[in-house]
Amino acid sequence: MITSAHIDDIRTQVRAWRAKGETVAFVPTMGNLHQGHITLVKEAASKCDHVVVSIFVNPMQFGQNEDLDAYPRTLAADSEALTAAGAELLFTPTPAVMYPKGLEQQTYVEVPGISDVLCGASRPGHFRGVATIVCKLFNIVQPDVALFGNKDYQQLLVIKTMVEDLSLPIEIIGIDTIREDSGLAMSSRNGYLTAAEKAAAPALKQAIDAMATGIKQGESFEQVTELAKAKLIAAGFTPDYLEIRHAHTLEQAQHQDQALVILAAAYIGKARLIDNLRFDR
Repeated sequence: MITSAHIDDIRTQVRAWRAKGETVAFVPTMGNLHQGHITLVKEAASKCDHVVVSIFVNPMQFGQNEDLDAYPRTLAADSEALTAAGAELLFTPTPAVMYPKGLEQQTYVEVPGISDVLCGASRPGHFRGVATIVCKLFNIVQPDVALFGNKDYQQLLVIKTMVEDLSLPIEIIGIDTIREDSGLAMSSRNGYLTAAEKAAAPALKQAIDAMATGIKQGESFEQVTELAKAKLIAAGFTPDYLEIRHAHTLEQAQHQDQALVILAAAYIGKARLIDNLRFDR
């Protein structure tokens, strides 16, 4: 696997592949990789001739008092795992490479509406940072296909909307959430959990599943939501949000809607965990 922190190196290698008529898949990450990331890379390898991965802890998507400095950086282990998974090109830029004029002077990309709710409301500016860095990475790598995990459901919709609105010639593919045996969604932030918190954390998925079951059985949105919040609090969580939304627009779900997604974010200890369940009724 070729590793470089330089934009020109990435473009040169991709151009060489393109000159031979070969296709390119891309998996952007912030590193500290787990099996969910590796699944994305293996799926990417099945769809295109070559796989490019980026590792960049993006300061633009972190707010004040968030975990930018503490976010785990494990490049050596990540590189080994990516090589084994079939990645051929790893882009590891620094903030100075990606934002040479600094964040205050950086042109940004903003996806209105869908970026302002849920995690966007809790983390102002977060999705501006996501959309900007993903757009920059797309312009550097110019992939045919890019893969993202469905665990970050709102992020996936933001990126799909950006690609559509800006007419980018890239197919965006969402891959099912990879879970631990307990049902807990794999996440780099699971590393913040103590043993006791990790034992309690599967309650987030269980609460979402119970909400979906209740909705399918005809219970009201309000009833299933209040019961799920109570269960989360009893398990040691502090809920940030727990909401039922239209699966395509993220607008507040109406009782006649068929395509639904339940989205949750909750704090347990130092970790803010997110999860979701997309279903039709």
